[in-house]
Amino acid sequence: MINLKSFRTMFLTAVLTIGISAITSQNVFAATYTVTQGDSLYTLSNLFNTTTTNLINDNKITSSTIYPGQILYVSCKTYTVKSGDSLSLIAKNFGIPLNTLRKANNKWDDSIFVGQVLNVPVTSSSTVQLAPGAIKYTASELDLLARLITAEAQGEPYNAQVAVGAVVVNRVKSSNFPNSISAVINQTANGYYQFTPVQNGMINKPAQASPLKAAVAALNGVDPTNKALFFYDNTATSAWLLAKPVSITIDKLIFAY
Repeated sequence: MINLKSFRTMFLTAVLTIGISAITSQNVFAATYTVTQGDSLYTLSNLFNTTTTNLINDNKITSSTIYPGQILYVSCKTYTVKSGDSLSLIAKNFGIPLNTLRKANNKWDDSIFVGQVLNVPVTSSSTVQLAPGAIKYTASELDLLARLITAEAQGEPYNAQVAVGAVVVNRVKSSNFPNSISAVINQTANGYYQFTPVQNGMINKPAQASPLKAAVAALNGVDPTNKALFFYDNTATSAWLLAKPVSITIDKLIFAY
């Protein structure tokens, strides 16, 4: 949970802060892929236009053996589904075979929903427009955000997990906070961490599958909070925090401006 002791200092500092430069661009997006029966690093390197060495390095694995259900970070473009989309239309718009899109997402039926984030294994020369609200990110930034969501919202509904990630993304985009995922998550004010899991070490635990998915969604512009910058649980007692305008309440978590 956001460390309440630092809110007042952070707020006063933010008021005096001059706008920060725009978000730093990266060359690729980082996405996740869940290994299925018959996959190998070789077939996945071909699917995602990379190398087996890159897959090994990005995922810090020590052998070429992978197993069904394993979640891998892959260098891949992503696309957030909009109203009116279909798998065949998305594949056509990106100029890739429908079967390639299906394989990249382990998606063998035609059901998709608005806000769903899909992997799109296009070539490096292809141009992909960011969805509204999305930011560019790396595999390490995705992993860090997913670990924060795991620590903050483990056991909460998926929508609440996406919302926690969205708060971090909204801070990155705000001129009142640092302009990178890592800097926002590790920010301190007067010696206090902004996120308790960073202070108590819980953020060092591996990310779970649902928070990983939620992190990808948040980074790709899905925001159930409508641009909230703070969140706290229903046991909070800080008068300063409770006075902030509430955007949405999801289960035990309250998101505010």
